[in-house]
Amino acid sequence: MDTSLPVSLTPEEVRELQERNPRVRIIDVRTPGEFAGMHIPGSYNVPLDLLREHQRELTANHDDPVVLVCRSGMRADQASKLMAESGLRQVSVLQGGISEWERTGAPLKRGSGGRWAMERQVRLVAGLIVLVFVTASAVFDPLKWVAAAIGAGLTFAAITDTCLMARLLALLPYNRTDRCDAPTMLAALTGTTPAQRG
Repeated sequence: MDTSLPVSLTPEEVRELQERNPRVRIIDVRTPGEFAGMHIPGSYNVPLDLLREHQRELTANHDDPVVLVCRSGMRADQASKLMAESGLRQVSVLQGGISEWERTGAPLKRGSGGRWAMERQVRLVAGLIVLVFVTASAVFDPLKWVAAAIGAGLTFAAITDTCLMARLLALLPYNRTDRCDAPTMLAALTGTTPAQRG
């Protein structure tokens, strides 16, 4: 059994780890909607916001290796920091996220009505807000400051590696599914018998 995991793993290394240790848990920290659209077979969905809300409960009753996954690796990195603060050590991040997994031709399970990745949703909403308010400022000049505020927010998000807009979008019904059950989702990460895999 592995005594420690590297901070990050390539898709090839994750697949090798899965072959060597069938108990490895792939935890996808994207929204349930994103997960439903496309995910790694056998992975579990434990959204980042859920991890934030229940950080005090993140005590694993197992010693299984955990690999965190998101779209590009940013949310998985944040989840890894939360888990480290909670004392979970057998945690690694998939380098490049599910985008890199897909690029290497690794298997993916695709659902119907695939939802947009959170990063794409943020770009759409931020772009629309800026476009609307810059256009409207031709009629009422002070509205240009709303567009400036969005620009400042995006800059702050990049510097701090956080995104309030993404957190708000994650709350929309579009990004959730009927199976969004917090105790079951957390059990996939912390419990001795994981919840049903995706």
